Amino acid sequence: MSGTVTDEVWWRQAVVYQVYPRSFADADGDGIGDIPGITSRVPYLAGLGIDAVWLSPFYPSALADGGYDVADYRDVDPRLGTLADFDALLAALHARGIRVVIDIVPNHTSDQHEWFQEALATGRDSPERRRYIFRDGRGAEGHEPPTDWVSAFGGSAWERVADGQWYLHNFAVEQPDLDWSNDEVRQDFVRTLRFWADRGVDGFRIDVAHMLTKDLTEPLPSQAELDALPRDGLHPLIDRDDVHDVYAQWRKVFDSYDPPRTAVAEAWVERSRIPLYASADSLGQAFNFDLLEADFDAAQFRRIVAANLDLASRSGSSTTWVLSNHDVVRYATRYGLPHPQRGADGRPALKHGTEWLLSGGTQPALDRDGGLRRARAAILFVLGLPGSAYLYQGEELGLHEVAEIDDAERQDPTFFRSPGIDKGRDGCRVPLPWTREGDSFGFGRDHAHLPQPAWFGASSVEAEEEDPESTLTLYRKALALRRELQSDESLEWRDTGRADVLAFVRPNGWGVVTNFGSAAFDAAGILQGTPALSSTPVTGRVVPGECTVWVRPSAGV
Repeated sequence: MSGTVTDEVWWRQAVVYQVYPRSFADADGDGIGDIPGITSRVPYLAGLGIDAVWLSPFYPSALADGGYDVADYRDVDPRLGTLADFDALLAALHARGIRVVIDIVPNHTSDQHEWFQEALATGRDSPERRRYIFRDGRGAEGHEPPTDWVSAFGGSAWERVADGQWYLHNFAVEQPDLDWSNDEVRQDFVRTLRFWADRGVDGFRIDVAHMLTKDLTEPLPSQAELDALPRDGLHPLIDRDDVHDVYAQWRKVFDSYDPPRTAVAEAWVERSRIPLYASADSLGQAFNFDLLEADFDAAQFRRIVAANLDLASRSGSSTTWVLSNHDVVRYATRYGLPHPQRGADGRPALKHGTEWLLSGGTQPALDRDGGLRRARAAILFVLGLPGSAYLYQGEELGLHEVAEIDDAERQDPTFFRSPGIDKGRDGCRVPLPWTREGDSFGFGRDHAHLPQPAWFGASSVEAEEEDPESTLTLYRKALALRRELQSDESLEWRDTGRADVLAFVRPNGWGVVTNFGSAAFDAAGILQGTPALSSTPVTGRVVPGECTVWVRPSAGV
C-alpha cells in the first residue's frame, strides 16, 4: 500500500477510539452514560485527533454483561436514547470526519431477546427453540447438565429451563448461545448488518468472532477432553474453519456498499490462525491482543511487533495494536505492578493485575508514577508503528484501574460467578472524569453508575487540558504528528547496541526510539533528524529511561 489513504482503506492505519457508552458521558442525569452524552463530547473527540469511534453495545439490554447481552440488535436501549439520537451522533461524528464502528454480538443473545422468550414458550423441538442450543440433561430424569462444560464467567455452561431441557451459554447464564447451523439465525444477522450499514455505520467490531459455529455431535466431550483438543479448525466449540462460511457471506454484504463497510474480529485464537479472520474474503482485520499480555519489556515488544507484521503480510490486511480495552486492567496500572509469573508458553499465569485487584489495590504496591511513565512511552511506540491503533476511553488521561470498588457496588458477572477468584472488569469501566470536581466529576449531573475515586479529579479532562505536560496533551500532539509519520506499512529496525532499547525507522524517514531500561541512551548515532515529540522531556538526542522519542527526518533525508 502507498502512503495515500483512500476511502476504501481508511482503516488500515486508523486510530480508533473505543467508547463504552454507559461510562462515557451522561446527558440526562440518571447515572448511566448515553448517546446524547457522547454527542455532546464530539468536539472533544475531534480535538483528540482520532479517525474513528468504536461504540461498545448500546442496544436494549438487561445489563447482565455490560450490554453484551443484547435484547434487540436493531434498536437503542431507551436508557441510552433513541434511534434518532443515534442518527444525530452518527451525523455529528461524520461532520467532523470521524467514522463510526459498532459492536455486533453474534455468539449469543440476551435471555430477554424476543427469540429466546419464544423458545421458552413454544417448547421442545419447536422451530423457535432450534435457534438456540438446547439439549436434554443426563441422568434418569435429566437433572444433570448435558456435559460438565464450564462457562467463561465461571460455573456450568448449561442452564435448565422449566420443561427440563438445558440451554448452552458459554458466557453469562443470561446469554444463551445461538445455533449458527440454523439458516434463520444467519439471515437475521445479515438483516442486522444491513440495518446499521444503511444508516451510515462505517464498520463493525465482531464480538467473540471465533465461537459462532459449533459441532455438537453426540457423544459430547467432557471439559477435560475439550481442553486437550487442538484448536486447529476442528475443535467442537472454538475457532472452527466453518465459521468463515458465515463471514464470507458477511463480506459480500460489506462489499455491496460504497465504500465497503469494514470489520474487525475479536478472535482469541492461535496466532497462526489470525490471518483467516483478517483476510479480504473474511472480516478483513483482526485484533492483535499480544500487547495486552506483554510486560513493558523490549524483547517482548520487538517479538510481538515482528510476529504481527508478518501475520498482516500473510493476510493482506494491516495489523492492529491494542494496549487497553473494556476487558483488561488499564495498562498504566499493569506497567506499575511487578511483572507477572509466566508459563512455558510465555503467557502470564494469571491475568495481569488479578492479585492486586483482589487485595483492593494494596498488594503488591502500585508504582503509579512509574506505571504512567511507562504507559506514555508505550503508547508513543505503538502510535509510531504501521497498522491501526485502538485506544480505550480514558487512557488518553493516563487513568489507572479503579480497585476501590465495594463488592456490593460491582456489576461484572465474572465477579459474581467467581467470588474471591476474579474481581471482574468494573475497574476499567468506571465513568470518565471530565471536571476536577462535582458529584460525578462532570460525567453527569449527579452520581455515576460505578463509584469514582477521589483521585479522578486530578486526572480529569479539565485538569489535563490546562497542563502542557499532561497525558492528554501528549496524545493530542501524537495523533496530530502521526499523520506526518505514517507511510508505507513497514519499518526497518536499527541496531541500538542495547537489549533494552528499540529503534525503528519508517519508509519516509521518521524514526522512533524507545528506552525500556532505566539508564539513558544516546540515540545520536542511531536516528538522524530532529526530536519532534517525547513521552518525557529530553535533551538533544539523549533518551532517558522509560521514554519514547519520535524523530522527524532532516530536510532532504
